[in-house]
Amino acid sequence: MSTTGVVDSAEFLAACRRASEWIATYLDGDADRPVMARVRPGEIRAALPDSAPALGEPLDRLLDDFERTVLPGITHWNHPRFFNYFAISSSEPGILAEFLIAALNVNAMLWRTSPAATEIEEVAADWVRQEIGLPSGFSGVINDTASTSTLYALVAAREAVPGLDARRQGADGRRLRVYTSAEAHSSVEKACITIGVGQAGCVKVPTDDRFQIDPAALQERIDRDLAAGLTPIAVVATIGTTGVTAVDPVPEIAEICARHGLWLHVDAAYGGAAAVLPSHRWVLDGCERADSLVVNPHKWLFTPIDCSLLYCRREDVLKQAFSLVPVYLSSTEGDQVRNLMDFGNALGRRFRGLKLWFVLRALGMDRIRELIAGHLAMAQQLRSWVEADPRFEPQAPVHFSTVVFRYRGSDADNQSIVDRVNAGGEAFISQTAVRDRLCIRLAIGHLRTRPEDVRAAWEAILAATPA
Repeated sequence: MSTTGVVDSAEFLAACRRASEWIATYLDGDADRPVMARVRPGEIRAALPDSAPALGEPLDRLLDDFERTVLPGITHWNHPRFFNYFAISSSEPGILAEFLIAALNVNAMLWRTSPAATEIEEVAADWVRQEIGLPSGFSGVINDTASTSTLYALVAAREAVPGLDARRQGADGRRLRVYTSAEAHSSVEKACITIGVGQAGCVKVPTDDRFQIDPAALQERIDRDLAAGLTPIAVVATIGTTGVTAVDPVPEIAEICARHGLWLHVDAAYGGAAAVLPSHRWVLDGCERADSLVVNPHKWLFTPIDCSLLYCRREDVLKQAFSLVPVYLSSTEGDQVRNLMDFGNALGRRFRGLKLWFVLRALGMDRIRELIAGHLAMAQQLRSWVEADPRFEPQAPVHFSTVVFRYRGSDADNQSIVDRVNAGGEAFISQTAVRDRLCIRLAIGHLRTRPEDVRAAWEAILAATPA
C-alpha cells in the first residue's frame, strides 16, 4: 500500500489486468455456470468478518475473496439461459464505460459540473428517440430504473393539474386518481403511494381477452370518479406488460386523455426497444400523443444496469415540478444549458450517458436490430414447440420475446416444473399468473442467448414435466 493511503499505481494496474482478464473469461464462459446462486440464506454473511479491517489489505486478496466468497452467491443475470424477469445484458463496451465512469466519478447535476456528462446524455438519449420513432418534441433524461422514471412522470402529471398547486401546498391524495391496467407493473402503484395518491387512488382497469386495457372500462371509471367529485390526473399505459407482455391500445387511450385533460404516461420499459425494428414500429403507435414515455436501454439495448430513459413532451412541466435552485447550486449559464438536476428528485447523477453512448457506437444499430430480431424469432420457435406438444397450451399472444404457457395440469404441477428447472441449474425461468392460473414464463432477451440455449431450457421443462 502507498504511505498516503492510496493504492500503489503498480498494484492497481496489476489488479486491473487481473480483473479485466477475469471479466473477459467470465463473459465467454458464463454459460458453464449454474444460472442461480447455490448458497443458503446467511451463508455469504457468515463467511465475512463482523467488522472492517484496521489495516488495508492487498487488492489481490480482495479479488481472491471475490472469486471464493462472492461468486457462489451470484445469480448470473449475464447468463445466456437467464429467462426470468426481463434480461439485463452487460455488453463489453458498457463495462468499459462503467470503468471510466467510476474513474471520472463526476456528478452530472449541473451542466457546469461536467459539460460532457450532460451533453453526451442528451445526444445518446436523442439517438434512441430517433431509432424508436418518437417525434422531435420529446426530450430525454436518464434515470436509474423505470420505477423512478414512472414516479417522476406522475409527479409531473400531478403538477399539471390546474389549481392543485401540489408542489407548494401538497395534495389531498384521497381525491386524486391514476388509472392503469390490471396487468401494469407494480412500480405504477408504488409511484401512487409515493406521490400521495395512495393505493386506493391507483385504479386498476380491467383488460380484454388480449390482456390490454379496455378503453370502454377506462372511460367508465373516469366518468364515475368525476361524478363522485374526484380528480383524475393521469393514465399509465404499458407497451409490454411484465406478466404477459400485452400492448395497451395507446391511440384510444390518448383520445380519452385528451378529452379529459389527463397526463398520458407510457411504460415502454421493455417493449419500446422493439420499435427499432421496422416490423415492430407499430408498438409505439399513438405514443406521439403521450406526455411522457419510459424505455430501458438496460433491458433490451444491451446497456449495463442502471439506465432508464424518460422522454417527456412537456418538459417544462417536469422542470416546474422538480426544479429547486438554492444559492449554492446557482449558475450563470441560464437558458443556454439544461441542468439535469431540474428533471427529477436526485441531485446526484451518475455519468450514465457514457455507457449508452459507448454501446450504441460499439454495437451499431444494425447489430442491435439483428439481436432483437433474433430474440423475436427464438420466441416464436419456442411458441411453436409449446403448440406442438398436447401437454401444454399457450396463455398469451407473443408480441415480443416472452412466451407464457401452461402445463395442462394443476397450479402445483406448473410450479413444480418451474422449481425443478431452476433447481437443476440448466436455466432460470419464472412463473406468472394469467387469469388466476399459474403459468410458466420465459423471457428471451440476453445479448448472448442463442437458439440452442432456448432449446436447452425447453428440454429442461420437458424433463421436469410429470410423466
